[in-house]
Amino acid sequence: MADLSLPAAAPAPSAGIGALLKHARYVLAGNPVTAFSFGLFVFLLLCAILGPSLVPYDPLASDTSQALSPPSAAHWFGTDHLGRDILSRVVVATRLDMSIAVFSVALVFALGGLAGVAAGYFGGWTDRIVGRVADTIMAFPLFVLAMGIVAALGNTVTNIVIATAIVNFPLYARIARSEAAVRREAGYVQAARLSGNGEFRVVLGTVLPNILPIMVVQMSLTMGYAILNAAGLSFIGLGVRPPTPEWGIMVAEGASFIVSGEWWCALFPGLALMLAVFCFNLLGDGLRDIVDPQRRT
Repeated sequence: MADLSLPAAAPAPSAGIGALLKHARYVLAGNPVTAFSFGLFVFLLLCAILGPSLVPYDPLASDTSQALSPPSAAHWFGTDHLGRDILSRVVVATRLDMSIAVFSVALVFALGGLAGVAAGYFGGWTDRIVGRVADTIMAFPLFVLAMGIVAALGNTVTNIVIATAIVNFPLYARIARSEAAVRREAGYVQAARLSGNGEFRVVLGTVLPNILPIMVVQMSLTMGYAILNAAGLSFIGLGVRPPTPEWGIMVAEGASFIVSGEWWCALFPGLALMLAVFCFNLLGDGLRDIVDPQRRT
């Protein structure tokens, strides 16, 4: 007699998301430092998205009669040498610096991460090519290499993103390669092969998801470095061109006024830069605890 019973219902896709969110709440509740870093990240994200529409002054509008005014009720962070409101410029600069960090990390993950996974999984000539490219990049001082790339291509935001991705390529490629090389002979990878999956499907569907927790931590740390790299290039005149609000430019412009007592011109942009890098450094450990399946209970 035929079995007319209905097949068991497949688990809803939202179940996995719900479990991840529940674990995230557990991690944030148990680690105040992680919760603080996530709160600071949300604050920076809101500044990047909503900041330009909420700032009290036009970040590009100058008023020489208010030049180098100290912090006050009218200008909480004071004004710069052209009378521009520093608070407005610091907030608006968040969007540009965060965009550089996000796009450069996404680009280097697409290039270095996938190249490293392919090198570790397939080996052979793929491994040799990726390894030689990484070794060639590592032969140069990374910030000097970024300076050379931006100087050759032009100091635009796109070229800063490309330069930051290139100098971080060896780090992503080597981490992904080592993790993929360890996992290519794992039991679940062999089971995926025996199930009839092609090699590329095994790489993208089985190996890559299992190394994502480690890559996520590295992506968070690299975002902080990307912001520092963009600020450093702007500080030496190879980054974003003035008068565009950018933390590195503002620190460079304000540094010459510290000796004469106008400390606020460089202090507040520097604090914003420090908080952003501090946030991403702390965020990495929290993301690892949330994303890594082995840490879920």
